[in-house]
Amino acid sequence: MVAKKAVTGVKNKALDKRLRNLGVSAKESARVARASIKTPSKKASARGGAASSYDNLKVPELQRRAKKAGIKGRSTMNKKQLVKALRAS
Repeated sequence: MVAKKAVTGVKNKALDKRLRNLGVSAKESARVARASIKTPSKKASARGGAASSYDNLKVPELQRRAKKAGIKGRSTMNKKQLVKALRAS
């Protein structure tokens, strides 16, 4: 019997890794990496909206976004921790 490889949603792993290093969330980077396989990258990036950088937001806004994302322990996190948690979600 042949072992099956685990199926990941990301087809363009290099693009996904570059986006993650730039601070894009895991969900968004996977979406863009998947879309880049079907369409050229210029078209794929044009379809998505311009995401704001978490670094430019104040703590109360980061806490609201963390609440919406379902992140636990957000009220005791500082800005750096909130940004890291949001990017990982």
